[in-house]
Amino acid sequence: MKKIISHSEAETENFAFELAQSLQPGTVLTLNGDLGAGKTVFARGFARGLGVEEAVSSPTYTIAQEYALAGNRRLYHLDLYRISSAEAGLAFGVDEFFNDPKAYALVEWPGQIGDVIPDDALKVFIRHLDEHTREITLDD
Repeated sequence: MKKIISHSEAETENFAFELAQSLQPGTVLTLNGDLGAGKTVFARGFARGLGVEEAVSSPTYTIAQEYALAGNRRLYHLDLYRISSAEAGLAFGVDEFFNDPKAYALVEWPGQIGDVIPDDALKVFIRHLDEHTREITLDD
């Protein structure tokens, strides 16, 4: 387990940027935290670390956002807030995003689909400490 304190959005993005560069395709990360904790800020930094240059926002209404990466790789950014159960997630095809060996998957609100999340997913917990400060914990 690794824990850091971030004092700004820029620090959160930089941490996620560096983390992305250290991981291999096939990695699934769950982003856990309350509304406004900084999950999308983390996702933006992670995407930049993989070379994504386009705008990165939470796919709250589309559920999934896909970004093309160099080397025929992909980044899938999922927001499962509107998914009601594991069965609904499977009907949507979330397991396909998790089983792509050439892709990274970032999953906001993973609790919505429970056991469908791979056992080896890297769990990111973001806790709001004050207006600018976040505690970020990585647990694998």
